[in-house]
Amino acid sequence: MYDRSDLKHHAGLVDRMAQTVGVDLEEAVLEGRMEFDALADAVLRCAGCSDPGHCAGWLDTAQPGAMPPGYCRNTDLLKALAVEGGQA
Repeated sequence: MYDRSDLKHHAGLVDRMAQTVGVDLEEAVLEGRMEFDALADAVLRCAGCSDPGHCAGWLDTAQPGAMPPGYCRNTDLLKALAVEGGQA
């Protein structure tokens, strides 16, 4: 079970990754391109990552528009949202 601070940390990583890709997760939910439960699932997938520190480091140096690294557990979701939103 994850504690509140872990989930907040991973929610932040998911949001940063989405922003890097060019996806606004709040907008995607409001527009119906993504269910709120799918967002919660994305945070839980992130929380299951064995090396979130590496991800945070990657995000610190990633250029806007970069696609998530292959090890990201939310790569498929974020790529699909980017394509649907015209970002990719």
